[in-house]
Amino acid sequence: MSYTLRGRVETRLTALLVVLLAACAFAGALHRWWPVELVALMAAVGLFLDLEVWHRLLPYQPAWATVLLGAVELGALMAIVYAFGLHAPLAPALALFGAGWLVSFVLAQAGFPLLRLGYAEDGGELGRAGPVAAGAVLLALIGSAATWYVRLPPVVTLSAGVHKGPLVIRQREILQGNPGAVVRGGIVVAHDDVQIRNLTVLGGTNGITVDGVHGTVLDHVTVQGAELDGIHVRAAGIVVRDCTIDMLGTRFSQGIDISFNMDMGMSMVEGCTILGGTQGITTHSSMTDIVGNTVSRTGQQAIDVDEMSIGTASRNVIRDALGVGLYCNDRSMCMFDHNTVVDTRPDTSSGLRTQRGFGVLASFQSEADLWQNRLVANPVAAGEVTNSTLRTTPTASW
Repeated sequence: MSYTLRGRVETRLTALLVVLLAACAFAGALHRWWPVELVALMAAVGLFLDLEVWHRLLPYQPAWATVLLGAVELGALMAIVYAFGLHAPLAPALALFGAGWLVSFVLAQAGFPLLRLGYAEDGGELGRAGPVAAGAVLLALIGSAATWYVRLPPVVTLSAGVHKGPLVIRQREILQGNPGAVVRGGIVVAHDDVQIRNLTVLGGTNGITVDGVHGTVLDHVTVQGAELDGIHVRAAGIVVRDCTIDMLGTRFSQGIDISFNMDMGMSMVEGCTILGGTQGITTHSSMTDIVGNTVSRTGQQAIDVDEMSIGTASRNVIRDALGVGLYCNDRSMCMFDHNTVVDTRPDTSSGLRTQRGFGVLASFQSEADLWQNRLVANPVAAGEVTNSTLRTTPTASW
């Protein structure tokens, strides 16, 4: 088909309207804005390529070229997502792009020609419907941006120095610490849509407790000396970014424990450094992406996807764990890719064959997929026990 420039733009924006409305509904259900941000970025990338590249290179665009063009646009989109730190979970983001591409393809090949008989002869132009659809996309984006701005919570700033806890947050807010701000005794998040940034938390039963709320974001927090968990999450949706947690010297503790929030959608732990604890990062009955973390010197499993969880662990570095580095347990479904697990130590005192120093272990009817992990100097590189399945693809340095 030979598109005019107007036809390309109208076809793209009209097809994108369906996906944008779905993204708005998805964002409302998740209490997160990344679906709308992603669709807006899809529109920007697609329009730029239409105006500057595709219209010049492809005066005639065969149907089969749609796949190639979609792959190029996906690559450009994901490069921008990672470059600017848009925290969109990878699998849902790819699914949203795929849905947008499929809707666009079906409408261009079948939907628009049926709705407008002169669609092909007019080079993809939609007549009066084109400007209306473009205006609807613009209004939807403006409305989403206005809603996001109105919903921004107030910023509460903690000055440098030590503030007595436990500090309980009972309203929507962004708790921002100035350099040197410390809360002694823990923080409890007791309201939806709370963000905590640039704070150090000392002591407390748990360093930060998040229980039964939506939309919590912890960004650049440091936790030291908590009695039980550094970050303790129950039945709550959460994103944790760039945290530092020191649990050395504590017994029966976890660095980050995210549990019983399967109905809250996907949680994320990204870019954290965790030292010590029984488990470094553990999830129970949860859907969690665990990405780009460094976990070391744990008393048991470094990263534990447990108790009917669905989890992805990607690009993590694990060192000097006792017993197991990466653990998929109790009817969980796990994807472990591009992780490095080094120097796991056998726990000889336990007498358990599941603690023999596994780099990766799948246990008790769990399913784990491995993709290009680096497993070095572990007594047992990978294993499966108790009716579990471990599917391996090319893996370096076993």
